[in-house]
Amino acid sequence: MSCSYVFLLLVLVTSGIQKSTGIRLLNVDIPPHAIRGQNARLTCKYDLEGDALYSIKWYRNGHEFYRYIPSDHPQTTIFNGNGINVDKIQSSEEELLLRSVDLDTTGLYRCEISGEAPLFQTASREAVLAVVDLPDEGPIISGGFPRYHIGDKVEVNCTSKRSKPAAKLKWYINGEQADQNVVKNYEHIQEDRGLETSTLGLRFKVRDKHFKNGDLKLKCTAVIATIYWKSNEESVQGVRPQSALVSESRSSRNSASTPFDPLLPANGSALRAGILTSFLVLLISTLIM
Repeated sequence: MSCSYVFLLLVLVTSGIQKSTGIRLLNVDIPPHAIRGQNARLTCKYDLEGDALYSIKWYRNGHEFYRYIPSDHPQTTIFNGNGINVDKIQSSEEELLLRSVDLDTTGLYRCEISGEAPLFQTASREAVLAVVDLPDEGPIISGGFPRYHIGDKVEVNCTSKRSKPAAKLKWYINGEQADQNVVKNYEHIQEDRGLETSTLGLRFKVRDKHFKNGDLKLKCTAVIATIYWKSNEESVQGVRPQSALVSESRSSRNSASTPFDPLLPANGSALRAGILTSFLVLLISTLIM
């Protein structure tokens, strides 16, 4: 057998193996977030492209917790614990259902598909699944007053309690996001069970521009990833300065018209005093006589 014939045979065999084998991942869905206490579904769909399946394995942080090997009996092996609780009935070789996820369920998950001998080709994909513990209530606004005068200082706080991770807070003044120079940041408060409380302050001096139709609207929003959004809004009344009210009152009195008396000139008060004096003199003269 010539060397050229052997070389051609090897090329054909290798080409045939490469064409008939290979694993391609079609759809790997590892949700980026899951809510504490709810279920999470993980998907790993594949195409063996002519190869035979040897195993499907799932890992969290490098530790195997699910194994499916068609040639084994039983075919499925599950390693539950430390936040992992696979529902065997509702799981299959392409989908896993994690029941009642907890904060410990958070981690880097990897789906791994392996082909049979002799090549044992492998395809894998990984992504982070983070479990979120949502706040029990929306953000709370504190420190405000029902009325503000022009020149008063607004000093309010917005607080979102006990979540994991801490909620991201934003302030809005009359529908527009507050500038950073009027926002006061606070360190997150560490609670039990790894939960966190976040607070964001708002500090600014009230001006005419803040009152639209007599009201000042302050809104705070709390956001966690793409699965939580809550807001709280307070509307307060604007009061004009006391000096302006006094000035307006004086101006109103000065502009009020005096009843017109055709018998009296502009200096009517002095004329009345002269007439009264003359009358008294005449009365005294009469009595003396």
